[in-house]
Amino acid sequence: MLSRIAESLFWIGRYIERADDTARLLDVHVQSLLEDPWAEEDLACRSLLSVMDSPAPPPTEAVGRAQVLAILAYDRESPAAIAGALLAARENARRAREVISTELWEAVNATWNQLPSHLDLSQPHEYFRWVRERAAVVAGIVDSATARDDTWRFLVLGRSIERADMTARLLTMRALAGAGGPTWSTLLRSCGAHEAYLRRYRGIDSDDSAAGFLLRDQLFPRSIVHALAEAEACLAVLGPPGERATEDAARMRLGHARTSLEYRPLRDVLDRLPAKMETVQRACSAASDDVRARYFPSRATTTWVGEAL
Repeated sequence: MLSRIAESLFWIGRYIERADDTARLLDVHVQSLLEDPWAEEDLACRSLLSVMDSPAPPPTEAVGRAQVLAILAYDRESPAAIAGALLAARENARRAREVISTELWEAVNATWNQLPSHLDLSQPHEYFRWVRERAAVVAGIVDSATARDDTWRFLVLGRSIERADMTARLLTMRALAGAGGPTWSTLLRSCGAHEAYLRRYRGIDSDDSAAGFLLRDQLFPRSIVHALAEAEACLAVLGPPGERATEDAARMRLGHARTSLEYRPLRDVLDRLPAKMETVQRACSAASDDVRARYFPSRATTTWVGEAL
């Protein structure tokens, strides 16, 4: 497979997952502000922008929901925003058109075509729901109608790294918000994890078990440990036969982040949750750089130029 095609597949997985997870995170944020009329909106919004690595307005300027949505939901120019990520995913799908299925291309392209109407007319909750539904369509086609070859592996590798990173950001937002933030039950629902969590713990609900479920449940796809393990599995197959894990920097970084969560006492992890989640985010970022250096070794900087809507 050509490195430019592999790179496009990797970023399709990342951008679709980024749009999905950002929609889930913003839905929780907006809902928590609506439910708590005494919440400090400026502080909450600045904390969220900080968690998402987005620059906040100057301290003299108040920050509210409208500014956060403009930066993280509706900005078409920034791939860190939902709209920008969907546009970037479509551009990458166009570049990889020769290896992805017609069904997958049509799903990504239809999302691109429908985006302007949802940006102009939707309320935030409706917009987030539409983004989640479109991401689910793309993920379903990837998982049900794509051969388990390198095309699938690069798609899933990108998706898994992004998922681990974004779940870590979601947990960081909850930890920084403290008692005034969204409940663990709300976070579980935002990840589609609430019913799975209740079945896992037989209806016994607690903050520690909810946090542990999102951190390291080995069967739930959106837990950090599961996402990191899936990324490791893809890298293991993509690497040359017989290669040792220690020779693969990306696998080593992801494996270290996974084991530091999986084999430490849960209370130790929860007591240092923001620092632990920052470690996961740094590992995902460094692993992404390692993947780029190894599989997409072009010295030129690739600039994704989206088509006009």
